[in-house]
Amino acid sequence: MTIQPAPTPPPNTRTYRLATSRGAFAVVDSPAAPGAEFKGVALLLPGFTGSKMDFALLHGPLAARGYRSVAVDGRGQHESDGPESDETAYAQKELARDVLAQAEALGAPVHLMGHSLGGQIARAAVLIDHSPFLSLTLMASGPAEISVSQQQRVKLLRDALAVMSMAEVWEVIQAMGPPEEVGGPARGIGDQEQLRRRWLGTKPAQLLATGRQLCTEPDRVAELATVPLPFHVLSGAHDDTWPVALLDDMAVRLHARRTVIAGAEHSPNADQPLPTAHALADFWDSTRRQQP
Repeated sequence: MTIQPAPTPPPNTRTYRLATSRGAFAVVDSPAAPGAEFKGVALLLPGFTGSKMDFALLHGPLAARGYRSVAVDGRGQHESDGPESDETAYAQKELARDVLAQAEALGAPVHLMGHSLGGQIARAAVLIDHSPFLSLTLMASGPAEISVSQQQRVKLLRDALAVMSMAEVWEVIQAMGPPEEVGGPARGIGDQEQLRRRWLGTKPAQLLATGRQLCTEPDRVAELATVPLPFHVLSGAHDDTWPVALLDDMAVRLHARRTVIAGAEHSPNADQPLPTAHALADFWDSTRRQQP
């Protein structure tokens, strides 16, 4: 499949550091389009080895639908600072509390969307406190640990990071051919130099800690189902990280809206951005109609 190039950012899009009670986080902030009815704010969380730039192709169509979308680099990702070697700083609860602080700084309540690892961090945030959120969308993010094949890829990456620098690991992965998304640098949006800078900006401890989380995450769907929020499970038609059938079942257990994006795999935001953005906006629109 062909990954579309990143477009010119929508008018008035800003890249800055969002000040929160838990520190500053690098964001891309795209307002609703001029003339569009303002409908709300969405906070977008990237996946493992990802960054805020993974959502570059969503901002324009979301803006046209009336949504301000704010994509964030999590702690230790790309342009957000974090410890180089202290893995405890990247415990899931710590990352989840960062998300709560980001929502507060944006003027909660907001719609929350997490891709892959970002979905599991989003789930953890909602389970701590759902009040800052209007809805939760899990994009290509499953109920528990990643597939065995992807666990093997993450283990290879973690083993390499134990003995090599980030720059050395990048060169090895490039020599092996185009990487898949979970066990190596995410395909994401941008050219090779942009992806290389993203990779080198990410802290090794963040990758080590979150890689372990992906391989050991328990099934918390029953717990999440008790939270009084609208849920949306969105994925591509094929996914090696969590099988699509598993995502189907999770949606049933959550009584969630289920969207499958044709022609997309683990990153619908990159593979098929326009139908993905429309599916997100359609869901958020439906939650507005349900509100008292």
